[in-house]
Amino acid sequence: MPSILFLASHRAGRSPNQRFRFEQYMGHLEANGFRCELSPLVEASDDAFLYRPGHFVDKLRFVRRSIAKRRRDLARSKDFDIVFVCREALMTRSTYFERALHKSGARVVYDFDDSIWLSNVSDANRRWSWVKDPSKTSKLIALADRVFAGNAYLADYARPFNKDVAIVPTTIDTDEYLPRAMRPDGPICIGWSGSITTIQHFRYALPALKVIHARYGDRIRFRVVGDGSYRVPELGIEGLPWRKDTELDDLRAMDIGIMPLPDDEWARGKCGLKGLQYMALGIPTLMSPVGVNTEIIREGVDGYLPRTTDEWVDRLARLIEDADLRRRMGEEARRTVEQRYSTRAWRDRYLEHFIEIIGTGGSGRRK
Repeated sequence: MPSILFLASHRAGRSPNQRFRFEQYMGHLEANGFRCELSPLVEASDDAFLYRPGHFVDKLRFVRRSIAKRRRDLARSKDFDIVFVCREALMTRSTYFERALHKSGARVVYDFDDSIWLSNVSDANRRWSWVKDPSKTSKLIALADRVFAGNAYLADYARPFNKDVAIVPTTIDTDEYLPRAMRPDGPICIGWSGSITTIQHFRYALPALKVIHARYGDRIRFRVVGDGSYRVPELGIEGLPWRKDTELDDLRAMDIGIMPLPDDEWARGKCGLKGLQYMALGIPTLMSPVGVNTEIIREGVDGYLPRTTDEWVDRLARLIEDADLRRRMGEEARRTVEQRYSTRAWRDRYLEHFIEIIGTGGSGRRK
């Protein structure tokens, strides 16, 4: 039985990057004869300090423990046909383990879904920025046998360093993400979902949301999911923390989903996950026309791509005032995800990649 060792930072079900990039395909791989094993670094107890200021000793212990675990993974890599590296084997500037895997002859798949060659350290770990080296991304790409890039922008970055680059989009499990029921009455909920590190993107929508609030008052409300400490009192916004067990209900409470972004190099590398989540649930979606968003959304059909504050206000107003438009656009959005960005649409091609990598002989070691 061919086997795959997945090297990633987080345990299963914890990180959106992992959940929507490879974890949701592991069952399909196993059903088709592959043995899959995930080797994460961050344990449940680490959540209490890893993304908070201070805790120097705890973080130092975490790094030492991570190195020890990857040494064990390297020692047993010969027991696997493919080693799948999600972004990086180790959350530091080190490329040692990827280089060692390459030298060992292991077949390596490298997967990334953001512009991670740019510096992007959380505020809580700003003092630890010296530990990271975003420029190592090109080195990791060069060491892989195949690269999975989340969109064309990322693939264009990768191709100068590796000739075997495949675009594998971030996808949604539409068996889990079922369309929400339309609410007959009550305030229209405009929602955003993200994280503590991406709450900065939500702020790009604030000028338009303030106009909408002044125009519609109690007819609308706002929901922000992903940062429990975020507050905008004048708009009645009290952020909700992200929780895996309530994620779908938190999203289904939205009547309109928004994904504002700046037009910069980091945002161009994003894979549209939050917009795809809204769309899979049948929620009409507005996304800034940045990067892959312009490929996902068909303007006026399954969503909107507003550029200016005036366009954001206009598109939001159309949806607030027209329940039938919200319904039609939500249905089209769901259809787009089912056809182009669902695990059902991509799972067989995903499987084919691994079959191709190991070849018909079934051995993943390079000769």
